[in-house]
Amino acid sequence: MRVLYLLNISNPDRLSADSGWIFADLLAPALADAGAEVTVAAPAAAGDARCGFHRTKVPGTKYRARFSADIDELVTLIRETRPDAVVANQIEEAPAIRTALLEAGSDALLAGYCHYLPFSFTSGGQLLLDPSLNDAGLGRPVLLAFAAGLAACDRVMVHSPTAASWTSAAAARMSVDLGEKLRVVPAPRDDSLVRAPAATQPVSAAGAIGIYNHRLYAHYGTEQFVHLARDLVASGRLRLRVMDLFGRRRAERTGLDDSPEKMRDQLAALPHVQIVSDRGDRVRYKNLLAGARFGIAPFRPGCPWSMSVIDCQGMGLPVISPRLGWLAEHIDTELCFDSPAEAVALAERLATDDEFHALHAKRAYASTADFTPALVAARYLEAIS
Repeated sequence: MRVLYLLNISNPDRLSADSGWIFADLLAPALADAGAEVTVAAPAAAGDARCGFHRTKVPGTKYRARFSADIDELVTLIRETRPDAVVANQIEEAPAIRTALLEAGSDALLAGYCHYLPFSFTSGGQLLLDPSLNDAGLGRPVLLAFAAGLAACDRVMVHSPTAASWTSAAAARMSVDLGEKLRVVPAPRDDSLVRAPAATQPVSAAGAIGIYNHRLYAHYGTEQFVHLARDLVASGRLRLRVMDLFGRRRAERTGLDDSPEKMRDQLAALPHVQIVSDRGDRVRYKNLLAGARFGIAPFRPGCPWSMSVIDCQGMGLPVISPRLGWLAEHIDTELCFDSPAEAVALAERLATDDEFHALHAKRAYASTADFTPALVAARYLEAIS
């Protein structure tokens, strides 16, 4: 099978912080191992030497990534690669890709991967627009473009049952019939970030470290984490390690949203909180995770998946989490909390109760076993066959 993998990269300056690129870099070789002929079209190469590569332009903003598809370029690319299946990782581009397939005379299957949902649902079923995609009132057009993408696809892939439920509900509200299109295909874990729980390090004399390795955007619920961080370090028994994943960002990105820089400064001002960077080095990133006792999930309401949570769990780090979205589906219910007081109690128990920690370290590690690139590639090929 010839697969054309169309990938938008939102963080070309720091690929290690771009989950879409990391997933492609892990998945493309696994697809090749399974016998597929893969071409990645993206602003940066992904995969290995067996994978073809077509360089595309970096979209200046997240909105250009959704609304500025180059159909002429797509037609040329389709004619050159003659794919059996095209995977669109920016679902809003699917109508343009369908148009290009038509003009190129290709009958390739078009699969959209809902890597990012521009909405979420409350427990009462209310649809909420993602605030990160609602600058100047663009949230509704993005949602409609997402629905158009669903309608244009032959297959629609999502990360998790939570994402499947939300996507189905949103599609139904916009009169898009998904029929038999929908498939749950999780993202691959990074097998270089795997450590057996037996290798978990004991707590040092300076105290246990909790790590927060998520993007610091306000829409990730970072302000809630700032408040929780104050509570976690108040006793002096816990320390926090907060990842600065982006470093210095381009002006085009900070102009739309400078909340990561503001949140980083607020966290840096707290006692017992260390701001760290992996500098784009995955080995350094692994070492930073390895030195922690537990992880902390984000407070992002529309969370259909979290690469950073999987990174922690693959390293045998239990993750405490607010009870929402996919996090509540995936993380052990004993580690989910409904209040800051519950979160502090869980963190301190993980720090001091070795038996409790060992149990949840094993469960965390086991929870990623089905996400190896080989297993995910098999599910991917099954979904697009």
